[in-house]
Amino acid sequence: MRALSEALAAHLESGLTTLCRAWAIDRTDGVAFGFTDHDRTLDFEGLSFRADTGLSAMAFQQGTGLSVDNSEAVGALSDAAITEADILAGRYDGATVRAWLVNWKNVAQRHMLFRGTIGEMRRVDGAFEAELRGLAEALNRPFGRVYQSPCTAVLGDRACGFDLTTPGYHWQGAVQEVDETSSVAVFTDNGFEPEWFQRGRMEVLSGTAKGLSGPIKRDSTEGAGRRIELWAPLRAQMAAGDLVRLTAGCDKRLETCRFKFNNLLNFRGFPDVPEDDWLIVNPARAGAKSGGSRR
Repeated sequence: MRALSEALAAHLESGLTTLCRAWAIDRTDGVAFGFTDHDRTLDFEGLSFRADTGLSAMAFQQGTGLSVDNSEAVGALSDAAITEADILAGRYDGATVRAWLVNWKNVAQRHMLFRGTIGEMRRVDGAFEAELRGLAEALNRPFGRVYQSPCTAVLGDRACGFDLTTPGYHWQGAVQEVDETSSVAVFTDNGFEPEWFQRGRMEVLSGTAKGLSGPIKRDSTEGAGRRIELWAPLRAQMAAGDLVRLTAGCDKRLETCRFKFNNLLNFRGFPDVPEDDWLIVNPARAGAKSGGSRR
């Protein structure tokens, strides 16, 4: 934790303090909110920290080293701030949270108490409870390469290096039909090859589900149209006429990387790793026995 500024330290030592707490929530879709437990709105960091939201935070659990700092925030659901519909849609999943101790008479005197992300978020009797996870939470997961035949990169990430804005690998258009779970959508035929978008993503660009996306399970033709089925329903209802963006899919195979994306140099798999049954393969029936390349 950073040391207190000299001005704030002097204010605390004065014995007569004017302190409050403030929180900023930055969602992954770019929307930001500010809250405070003071009775007036405060302005700093380019945000207005509203006083009418009823947001409060429990004690921060902080430690030295790489232990994860945790806390909880509790607040009332409000149409002007955190809504139940946005929570159900998952718009706060992974949102960044910052918390300060602030001198409300001079907001330049402030100290950051916490920085992290929102974990589990629950609705309880017209209010919400949000688990706050510290920055060290990102280190609490395994890292490293996995030796397997399929590619371990995610299409379009730094390891893959493929530009998803390349013409021919995405399509944008309006939904013609959608089921009640928002997991199946029908479009006019866009001229792409069958299953071109299978294992890709569908992102909603307008309507009540704007900003939500999901992985595509199946891409098939249906009459004169195209039927897209997601692995899981979106957490907000789509409607006919909503704009979506479809991104081509990758099945992680060497052949797909080479012929569909022309990206073989960035393939992150090991296609020649022996299969699970290599120990019991009859050597008399195995192909070449020279130990050379299989290509």
